Amino acid sequence: MKIRKHYLTLRRSFPHVQEETPMEITIEELAAYLECTHRNMVLVLKRMQQESWLTWLPKKGRSNRSTLIFHVRKEDMLMEEAKELVAKQDLHSALDLLQASEHSASLREFQDWLSGQFGFRSELQGQHRTDVLRFPLTQAIHDLDPAAIHYSGESHLVNQLFDSLVRMDAKGEQILPHLAHAWDVDDSRTLWTFYLRKGVSFHHGREMTASDVKYSLERLQRLAPRGLYSWAYANIVEIEAPNETTLRIQLAERNELFLGFLTTNRASIVPADIVEKSGGLMHKSPVGTGPFRLTGQDQGIWILEAFPAYFQGRGFLDRVEVWTLPEKEHTELSDTRQPFQVMHNVRISDMDAERWQQVRQSGMTTKFLTVNELKEGALRNPLMREALHVALNRCILLEQLSGDVIEAANSFFPQSQQDRDDQQQAGLLEVGKLEAMLHAAGYQGETIKLATIPQYEKDALILQKMYAEAGIHLDIMLIPAEEFKGEQRMTADLLLFAIMLDEHRELRLYDMYKSMRQHASSEIQLLIDDSLRKLRFEADAQHRKALLEQLESQLKQRHSLLFLYRKHLKTAFHPSIRGISLDSLGWVRFRDIWFT
Repeated sequence: MKIRKHYLTLRRSFPHVQEETPMEITIEELAAYLECTHRNMVLVLKRMQQESWLTWLPKKGRSNRSTLIFHVRKEDMLMEEAKELVAKQDLHSALDLLQASEHSASLREFQDWLSGQFGFRSELQGQHRTDVLRFPLTQAIHDLDPAAIHYSGESHLVNQLFDSLVRMDAKGEQILPHLAHAWDVDDSRTLWTFYLRKGVSFHHGREMTASDVKYSLERLQRLAPRGLYSWAYANIVEIEAPNETTLRIQLAERNELFLGFLTTNRASIVPADIVEKSGGLMHKSPVGTGPFRLTGQDQGIWILEAFPAYFQGRGFLDRVEVWTLPEKEHTELSDTRQPFQVMHNVRISDMDAERWQQVRQSGMTTKFLTVNELKEGALRNPLMREALHVALNRCILLEQLSGDVIEAANSFFPQSQQDRDDQQQAGLLEVGKLEAMLHAAGYQGETIKLATIPQYEKDALILQKMYAEAGIHLDIMLIPAEEFKGEQRMTADLLLFAIMLDEHRELRLYDMYKSMRQHASSEIQLLIDDSLRKLRFEADAQHRKALLEQLESQLKQRHSLLFLYRKHLKTAFHPSIRGISLDSLGWVRFRDIWFT
C-alpha cells in the first residue's frame, strides 16, 4: 500500500536515527523527502500516526521544528509490504522489494515465511470445499507453447495442460495409448494410422478431431523446423484426416523412433481454431486437452484449475498455484522453515529425511564437453584433445559440486560404481603425462574458447580454474540457451552442455548427436550419419541401445566427447500425500495427487 511505501521512504531518509528516539524536523523538510505539498504531508503523518507507526508532535508555526518518533523498523515494514504483495499474487515484486533493500536478514525471514505458504490447503466458501496445492518452482516460465518451450519447468507445466497421441511409461520401455486408443503401421513402416478417442474436449469446450492433430503436427513443422526432435517430424511428407477420428501420417522413410517422438510434449495436440485466432502462437495463453487448464498468470504465479471434462477423469485437486521463485542450484530445508508437502530438486538434512519420503528419479542430467573440430586451432590435434581428457580431474570437480546427487560419469548410460572408481583412478594415474603431452601437441599457451549457457557458468568457472592449474588457458563465452544451437557457438573450440536423460533417452541422444554433427570433422560426420541411420531402421530396442553405446565409445576413444558428471534429482513429499506419481525426472503429476 502507498502509505507504507511513504513510511519506508521517510525511515530510509534517517538511517542513523533509532526507533523510539525523538528527532526535531519541520513539515517542509519531510515534504521534500516525499516530494509532496505541506498539506499532503500533514495528512500522511496523521495516517501513519493512526497506524501507530510513528508519533508526530507538531509545534505551531510553519518554520518551527516539531518532534518525530519512529516506532516501526524498516525491516518490519518491508516484510509487511512484501506479504501484502504476495496476497495480491505479485510474488516477483515482493522479492524485488526485499532484494533491493539490501537487508539479507529480511530476505531470509521472508523466505522462511514464504515456505509456510506452500503446500496443500482446503478453502471453504460456504458449503463448497476447494483443495489447493501451492507448488514452488525455482525457474522462470517464459513460454507454454509446446512448439517453443526450452526449460524443464516449462515442460512440466505443458505436461499438465496438454496431451499427445500416445504416451511413454516412466521407465521408457513401453508406448501406451492416450489421445489415440489404437494405431497400426503398414509393411514398409512408413504409413502410420491412428484411431482417436471420441469425446475428448479442449479446455474451451470444443471436441478434439483428427484435423486438430493434423494442424498441430504441420504447425510444428512450420514454427520449429530446427527445434527439438525436428529430425522426427521433418520426415513427415503427408498427413490425412479421412474422418474425425482417423489420422494417417506418411513418412518419407522408415523411422523406428517416430512413435516415441509422438509421446513427447513437443507433439502435444493444440486446437486449430484457438491458435489461429491468437495469430498462430500460444505463448502464455495455452489451450489443450490436459487435466488442468491455465486460468491466470501474473507476476510469477501461474494458476492451474482442474479440467472437469478431462477424458481420463477429473483429479482430486481443484487448483494448483505454481509460484516461480528465483533460480537456484537446489532448494535447502532447515529446521527453522515450515516445509511444504511436495518439493522438486531438493536436498534434505538427515533430521528432516526421517519425516519425509524421498524418491531418487530414474532420469538424470549428464554434463559433458564436445570439441568443435571444424575450427582451426589446438584442438584439431588429437594429442591436445587427449591432454584435455587427462587434465580433467573429476575428483576435484565433484568436490566443488558436493552433494549426494552428484556422481562421476563416463557414459550416457548408467554404470556400476566399480566402473566409475576404475575410471577415476585411471584418470589420476595419467596426470603425470600431461606436461609431456602438451609439449608433444605443440601447445604454446594459446587461449581455448569454451562456450556454454549462463546456467552452467559455475561449471565453466571450475573447469577454467582446473585447466589453468594444468597450464591450459580457457576463455568462457556465455550464450543464451535458446540461441545455443545457432551459429555463435561455432566460434568456440569447446562446448559445455548437458543432456536430460529421461524416458525419452533415445530421442534425446539422437537429437544431441545431430547437434554434435554440426561441429564434427568430416570423418565423425560420416560416423554419426551412419549410426543414426541404423538407429532409425532398427526395430529392436536393445539393438538400438547397443548402437548408441558403440557410437559413444568411438567418440570417447578419439576424445571428441569428454564426460564431466551425472546429476540425479530427488523429489521429497510428505507422508500425508497419496497418489504421488512421478515422471522419470521426478516431476509430480498433479492430477494423481490427493491428501489425507
